[in-house]
Amino acid sequence: MAGIKKEESKTEEKVTEVKQPRVKKNSTAIDSRCPGCGSKLTFDPKKGKWTCKYCNSEYTIEELETKYKSAASKEKNEHKHLEEDEGNYFEYNCPDCGAIIVADEQTSATFCVYCGNTAILKNKLAGKFHPTYIIPFKTDVEEAKKAFKNISKGRMFVPKDFNNEENIEKIRGIYIPFWLYNIMYTGDIVARGDDVTHWTVGRTHYTKTDTYEMQRKANMTFEKVPVDGSSRFDNDLMNSIEPFDYEGLVDYNHAYLSGFLAEKYDIDEQDSYDDAQKRVVNSGEKEILATCHHGVPRIIHNEHNNIVRDFYYVLLPVYMVNVKYMDKYYTFAMNGQTGKFVGNIPLNKAKVVIVSIITFLISFGLIELVIYLAYIWGGNK
Repeated sequence: MAGIKKEESKTEEKVTEVKQPRVKKNSTAIDSRCPGCGSKLTFDPKKGKWTCKYCNSEYTIEELETKYKSAASKEKNEHKHLEEDEGNYFEYNCPDCGAIIVADEQTSATFCVYCGNTAILKNKLAGKFHPTYIIPFKTDVEEAKKAFKNISKGRMFVPKDFNNEENIEKIRGIYIPFWLYNIMYTGDIVARGDDVTHWTVGRTHYTKTDTYEMQRKANMTFEKVPVDGSSRFDNDLMNSIEPFDYEGLVDYNHAYLSGFLAEKYDIDEQDSYDDAQKRVVNSGEKEILATCHHGVPRIIHNEHNNIVRDFYYVLLPVYMVNVKYMDKYYTFAMNGQTGKFVGNIPLNKAKVVIVSIITFLISFGLIELVIYLAYIWGGNK
């Protein structure tokens, strides 16, 4: 090796993860009650409309806004603070049957166990907890149930009762709180890579290694970098169901929560920003190293700077279910917009042991048979 060859370049790139969403500004907060009969409305992800199962009415968000402007429906959810050993809880009165609904601090929408009505705890999503945008559900719960049923197909070691009807019925659609960041990234990287050449002359083999030192500078803009804003949900699981199509973002309205559960954030935008920075740096380094074409480049010097342009608090749709097996919980999640399904699958250890023993016995028997036949044939020669 004669020395290190230096290669330097300066690039300016714009890496856009998603396009800027086009959203329509809504000025009216619509409710989850049918303007015709007063019964509860449910958001239909397939139709993109709110439906009433009692009078069979269907409404778009524009139609509901018009109706509620002329006759605003105001529901009062009175609550009182309860002190419990496990934490803070709140009580709400169901607007349909009057039953008391108990929820913790993070819950923003839940169900009444008596009449099944969706209880949207609007005061929990007020002030700083009021989301800027929401992506409504595009897939329905039947699709989530079908995906969960299919997860065990072709997997012989999945426990027999794992995807029974009891577990399937636990699947719920939940709006998960997320922070979205628009970040400007500046990277200055020095990388080193080797080009290795081999050749042979006669019986002599030669190897030549050319080492290159490459410097890259780049400016990039990352838009809508998502970070889960709730400590309840595993970050790896939430990352696994990405990406979401942020073209589907619309202005937040309470009515979208009808028929679903919802959470509010308990990790604020400052604490969540650390995770956003890590994602940006990793993506930025990957983009820069892709321009280094000598061997497998390795970073020997790295400087970067991140500047937040702006950020948003949003709710994103996820179907989830927790299944308990052998004193351990297994969580499954499906992207409520794209249908992407992820989760860990338990193994029936008893079945694994039995199959292993049977396989061993069969293999051992075949080996013994081969040895015996070889002995017999050898003795007859």
